[in-house]
Amino acid sequence: MTKDDFNVSSKHSHESTVCPIVTEGEGHMILSRFHFQRLGLLGLALCCGLFSEVIAEDDSGQNRLQPTFGAEQDWFVGGGRQTSFPTSALRGLTFLDEQDAAEVQIDTHPLPENRAGNSFESELARLQHRIDQLESAEQTRTEFDSQQIAAAATQKADEIQRAAGWQDMSTDKWTVKLGGHVQLDYINWANADPAITDAEDYFQFRRLRLVADGTGYGQCDFRLQMTLEPESINVPSIPNKPLVATLPEVKDAYFSMNEIPGIGRFRIGNFFVPFGLEQVTNDTNNVFLERSIPTGGVFTADREVGAALYNCSDDQSVTWTTGVFFDSISESLKSRLDDNQGARVSGRLTWTPFYDEPSNGRYLVHTGIGILHTHDQDGVVRFRARPQIHEGPRLIDSGDILADNFTTGNLEFAAVMGPLTLQSEAFVSGVQTNTSGVQTATGGYAHLSYFLTGENRIYERFGQHGAQFGRSVPTSNFFIVPGAISPGAWELKARYSNLNLNQFHKGAYNDLTTGFNWYWSDRTRVMFDWIHPVTTAQAAFGQTQSDLLAMRFDFNW
Repeated sequence: MTKDDFNVSSKHSHESTVCPIVTEGEGHMILSRFHFQRLGLLGLALCCGLFSEVIAEDDSGQNRLQPTFGAEQDWFVGGGRQTSFPTSALRGLTFLDEQDAAEVQIDTHPLPENRAGNSFESELARLQHRIDQLESAEQTRTEFDSQQIAAAATQKADEIQRAAGWQDMSTDKWTVKLGGHVQLDYINWANADPAITDAEDYFQFRRLRLVADGTGYGQCDFRLQMTLEPESINVPSIPNKPLVATLPEVKDAYFSMNEIPGIGRFRIGNFFVPFGLEQVTNDTNNVFLERSIPTGGVFTADREVGAALYNCSDDQSVTWTTGVFFDSISESLKSRLDDNQGARVSGRLTWTPFYDEPSNGRYLVHTGIGILHTHDQDGVVRFRARPQIHEGPRLIDSGDILADNFTTGNLEFAAVMGPLTLQSEAFVSGVQTNTSGVQTATGGYAHLSYFLTGENRIYERFGQHGAQFGRSVPTSNFFIVPGAISPGAWELKARYSNLNLNQFHKGAYNDLTTGFNWYWSDRTRVMFDWIHPVTTAQAAFGQTQSDLLAMRFDFNW
């Protein structure tokens, strides 16, 4: 570069000091090389915010970078643009050496006293503050980027686990909910057939239970249910004098793991054998005081110790269940010491061909099929039934049938049409007797219910026991307060059920039940059943017919 390329001069005034490029005169030095690295340092200082500039337009129409940091300014002019910075800052940034003094002249006059001050120190401090801010911002951004990378890696790992159908939720805490169930019954034989013995009225706590439900690990649950209701006990040393005592029994005691890839739900413990729609629907959600004749312990098994698998299609329209259980382990003894434990194998398949999604199942059709095979532990099979109450004489009884095993099949149907519900099942059981070959027993039921207040029965496509009916919920709870009353929900009901043991020469039993339910809330209701049992000549008491009135107050929490 030549001196024609650079011109530095000084002109002092009370307003500014201007340094035009390449002038000669007293008090100036000429330098040949310009250190662009140090000019770069100055540019960096400018970019980092050491100087605040505003672009303005001069009289000639040229753009000018106008300083805003003070009244006293120096101007570096070039290319039609004027860039301002304090000469004190230029003087403080020593970017020339003695070798350059031959060609470039620079003003070596001292700054006016009023401008020397602490200008450079304050600008340097501001620069250091800005650098600290940038470093802090860079550190924050680095930490944020690290967090984003870690979050992305975790999300990717979760996606891979979900794609494989599994997530690690072992750190999830267990939550436990305590509950209970109370059912208070009164049974009146309003018109007992004279042939029936022990047809006595009674009052009892049908169910008095404590329940603990828990969930944990994101996919596991358990239930423990114990009974506290008093039961009659026959003591051999005191004939015809049954004692009443409270013996806690295990009802539900199981552990489940849900959403297992390719399997669904795995359950182990003491729980309902998955067979039959009415049987797997909880007694708090069934319509009548007791289950129908064929599902009241005749063809269906109650709770047994075993293991089962439950699964469903993606839209839950199809469910399937299979399980293996020990046969009839005592709920009070909780164990069996026997070389021949006996066993049950069950399977259930359901299909909901129609389910109205917008109304959450206010309109639906349910179908199902099931099978239950039992290898009896003591080689004796027996079918018998009471008149759809918990205590009382058994109106039909096959007596002991010598057989090692029997197989029962059933068909299920239900339709919910708003407030109207139809439900029905049919059963047939083939018994491989030791003396007469295969003999069959049949039974079934059909019932309808109708909500006068417009509600509908709740259907669970994949509930705790597969496809089942859930808890009915009133539109408004029952209450009476000054100036207002709410009726709750009112449900009318009727049912026909039967059991046929004619192949065993033990007659048939037919039953008609009607009544209504008054729901105070989804957990409190009052139930009224009128029961009319009719038996044929070969039944336990011969040809009979009677009338019973049954009432229940049912609440749970």
